[in-house]
Amino acid sequence: QVQLVESGGGLVQAGGSLRLSCVASGFGFSRYRMNWYRQAPGKERELVATISTTGGYTNYADSVKGRFTISRDNAKNTVYLQMNSLKPEDTAVYYCRADTLRPLWGQGTQVTVSS
Repeated sequence: QVQLVESGGGLVQAGGSLRLSCVASGFGFSRYRMNWYRQAPGKERELVATISTTGGYTNYADSVKGRFTISRDNAKNTVYLQMNSLKPEDTAVYYCRADTLRPLWGQGTQVTVSS
């Protein structure tokens, strides 16, 4: 079955950390660029971070630069998002996306940062 499954979300206080995981199955994970997006209530979904197939290239939204780190383990078909120094404005549902021919999305994981 072709799918992406996110995990690792939760409730954390401002200044805390979380590590999100996204496990891929059913397709050649290592051949595709991977992304993390997020969507806050009442807002459009926004791109947070991107990583190339080998992990040699990464890119981040200005709002998370220096706080978030995207990485991947192709042997485990998994992409990660390490989130440090979390802020209340980081509260959102976080989604991973594979840049397959028809982009593939996970179901999302909720991250809530309390002030």
